[in-house]
Amino acid sequence: MTHTEIVAELGRYLEADAPEMSLPPAAFTSPELWETERERVFGRSWVLAAHVEELAAPGASVTVSPTGEPLTVVRDTDGALRARSALGPHRPAPAVEEWRGFAFVNRDASAEPLAPHLRRIGVELDAYRLPEMTPLAAWREEWRCNWKIAVQNAHENYHAMGLHPTTVALITPPGGAMEVRAESRWVTRLLSPFREPLAATALPLTAEQRATMYNCAVFPSGSLAAFGDSVVWISMIPLAIDRIEVRGGVLVHPSALEGQDRDALRVQNEESAAVVNREDRLGMEAVQRVVGSRFAERGHLSPKEPGVMAFYRGLARAVLTD
Repeated sequence: MTHTEIVAELGRYLEADAPEMSLPPAAFTSPELWETERERVFGRSWVLAAHVEELAAPGASVTVSPTGEPLTVVRDTDGALRARSALGPHRPAPAVEEWRGFAFVNRDASAEPLAPHLRRIGVELDAYRLPEMTPLAAWREEWRCNWKIAVQNAHENYHAMGLHPTTVALITPPGGAMEVRAESRWVTRLLSPFREPLAATALPLTAEQRATMYNCAVFPSGSLAAFGDSVVWISMIPLAIDRIEVRGGVLVHPSALEGQDRDALRVQNEESAAVVNREDRLGMEAVQRVVGSRFAERGHLSPKEPGVMAFYRGLARAVLTD
């Protein structure tokens, strides 16, 4: 399948009668599409770089490398966040933005602000007190798959039955029901019910909030998910056409740690995350191997996967916008 044909298929996701089909297999392996994504997707989109705890002290820095170009976010001596590209001072400084405890970076120095697109999400997440939350656990891994395979997987819970039968599937209902609301071209809200309401002792959550996983997906590859007293963040950053860096962590409100063994809780959370991440990694790497086969074909999406369609529309808009 040629690059032109792939882009034409992407355009169909923006039509009123968009086909509820998976991306063409070639979309995960095409070097030409990868080059387009480097410029049109990750060259002008907001990438979730870190929780600001990593950037608390003056001079503290975090480097992410979307599409292989290192972008460094630094806490300046005046307290502001600034960013620079490793390609040198001739390139305009990347845009950087801090929102409720998270640092986002955009290679496009003239990018429109992200915060206005998160305004409604911010109101709905007020009860979780994101600016007050503190990191409890963190991870950084490398997966051998195309970034879109990992991101579309994160946009639905239907896969839990197959990849997470003894972990995630134990707290989510069979079938992975999800309610999707597109906030803007940058932000999508995903709501999923739990089997049983989660306990919440530190935050003033409603019964509905304790019974629902609230996920905010920031295009192209970042997300925040509220689970009872904790918030999990994850960023899937492409390093190459078939390789991504997965960064993430668990945040909790400080009051939830009172009287607790923080080190023991950290180990417990990191071990749990490692199990789930390994299940996802093995599944995504297996999919990558399959899409590279000459026998690979597109498949119909389940009605349980509206989040995937939302991601495809975001991808189509980014690729087709000059």
